[in-house]
Amino acid sequence: MKKVIGYVSTKDLGTLKEQDIKNLDVINIAFGLIERHRVVWDSCGNEEYLPKIREINPDIKIVLSVGGWGADGFSQAARTEEGRALFAVSAVSLVETYGLDGIDIDWEYPGTSLAGIGSHVNDKENYTLLLKALRESLNHMEGEKSLSVAVGGDVYFALQTDMKAASKYLDYVQLMTYDLQGGFQKVTGHHAALYHSEGNLLDVCVDKAVKAFHEAGVPMEKLILGVPFYSRQWNGVKGGGCRHGLGMEADSVGGYGGDYAELKADWIGKNGFVRYWDEVAKVPYLFDGKTFVSYEDEESLGGKIEYLKEMGMGGIMFWEYKCDPSGELLGYIREQL
Repeated sequence: MKKVIGYVSTKDLGTLKEQDIKNLDVINIAFGLIERHRVVWDSCGNEEYLPKIREINPDIKIVLSVGGWGADGFSQAARTEEGRALFAVSAVSLVETYGLDGIDIDWEYPGTSLAGIGSHVNDKENYTLLLKALRESLNHMEGEKSLSVAVGGDVYFALQTDMKAASKYLDYVQLMTYDLQGGFQKVTGHHAALYHSEGNLLDVCVDKAVKAFHEAGVPMEKLILGVPFYSRQWNGVKGGGCRHGLGMEADSVGGYGGDYAELKADWIGKNGFVRYWDEVAKVPYLFDGKTFVSYEDEESLGGKIEYLKEMGMGGIMFWEYKCDPSGELLGYIREQL
């Protein structure tokens, strides 16, 4: 069965609705962090919700995701055998303490120091060694425990890691096939296009990422397609152009835009915003003449679900739960799968 995996912030565990819990196969708790080579998690008292979630859906898997954007400590812990051992033992301890089903690693990104994190020339090899240490430690626990990773949804991540070697230790690999355009560019575009289209100046898309990771050695059934429940927004777009703001220069980079719930309430077809559909990229966008918004909706999700089925992928992952409080997108995903 195809997995439905959702990232849920620690603070949002208590907000999970009964039907949403039933619609999920895996919850990735965001996030655990790293201190002195050890994995730590500040539950803020929200661990009390874990048994309640299991009562509603006894088959659900609850996993601690370690890392996230700007989370430092991966490269430093992975450099030595001692550091990797401390990392693995502390992670297993948390799995034991909270009765979790596994660990998810969200190292953003091996070999680079974006967001001020540490990096090292040997990150490529050490990435695999860290996962090996984790896998071996989890294997010593009672019952089956999962190990997964979230990876950047572009070719660079596959080049800066040895995914063929790493995937041997992993249950699945979650492609963060969103934020593909936005945070660093003052040119409007789709941040989660299924295919590359003529109007999108950057050649980044879901299809390219899936094929890159598969060619890098990850079995197709271990690949999970990532989708966003939030938008990317460019302000001060200079001219509408023939594609209603797509591929145009803007005053701002594509910053974090509204959640799906906000877009539906106040943006889509409202306040001057017109919804457009890119038939090639298979994604929607909004434009009011000066502000461009790239986002995901049911129509684009339908295309991606059809794609992952055709490709034989393992399922779908989304970021993040709080962006869809009505459960509309999650319910649609479950229905289609």
